[in-house]
Amino acid sequence: MADINPIHLQKALKGASYPASKDDLIATAKDNGADDEVMSFLNDLPDREFGGPNGVTKEISS
Repeated sequence: MADINPIHLQKALKGASYPASKDDLIATAKDNGADDEVMSFLNDLPDREFGGPNGVTKEISS
């Protein structure tokens, strides 16, 4: 899906409560001051619920 650094992604999602919807993840990333690359990645995620950080990180290689 994207060429994004998983560490940057996880930092942007710090404090997220799972399970989390795509919109929840976007809101958390905004609150954490995520950069444009991370925000673009999150906006491109499928509109579903994610069970945890690993579920989000798996989308990097999709």
